[in-house]
Amino acid sequence: MENIKHIIDSIGPEINLTLDEIPNIDLYMDQVIQLFENKFNESKRNQEDKILTKTMINNYAKGKLIFPIQNKKYSKEHLILMSLIYQLKGALSINDIKVTLSGINKKIINEKMDLDSFYSSYLHLTSQNVADFKVDIGDRTTQVKEEISEDHQEDAAYLEKVLMISSLVHMSNLYRRAAEKLVDEIVVEKEGKRQK
Repeated sequence: MENIKHIIDSIGPEINLTLDEIPNIDLYMDQVIQLFENKFNESKRNQEDKILTKTMINNYAKGKLIFPIQNKKYSKEHLILMSLIYQLKGALSINDIKVTLSGINKKIINEKMDLDSFYSSYLHLTSQNVADFKVDIGDRTTQVKEEISEDHQEDAAYLEKVLMISSLVHMSNLYRRAAEKLVDEIVVEKEGKRQK
């Protein structure tokens, strides 16, 4: 597990589309796709993976994950929403993302939201998350090494990886389930029902 720092670097945890990188002019779909491909290319698991496609964007529009576009162009607000969708879809279903972003979409349409300020807060939190992640993964690596007893020395490297994978997936599942519960609260609040 000596290569854990290399693994962290290779996933590009700091990569985010910043407000400075989002043009103040509306973009055509191909320009949007190119912007996302250029920005998130390093974070792809495989080079043939696509960050964003025409089909994805059309599905976001049809599914009402983003508010309607004008003249086949996407605004700065659309790009911010697509950046959020890109991050959210790693853990949430498309329906959960729709529920999560529906209030923001309505506020944008009604011009009752400073989306730049909200997105700046999001970027600030993700920066802190990366710092916390690096500390946590270091601690977790140490804990995993301590769990492998001397009886397993010949398989130690493999068993450490399996334990680390299992531990990371477990943490991921806990965070995902907590996020899903928060989505469920949005649904309950929206429908005006009380939780039992």
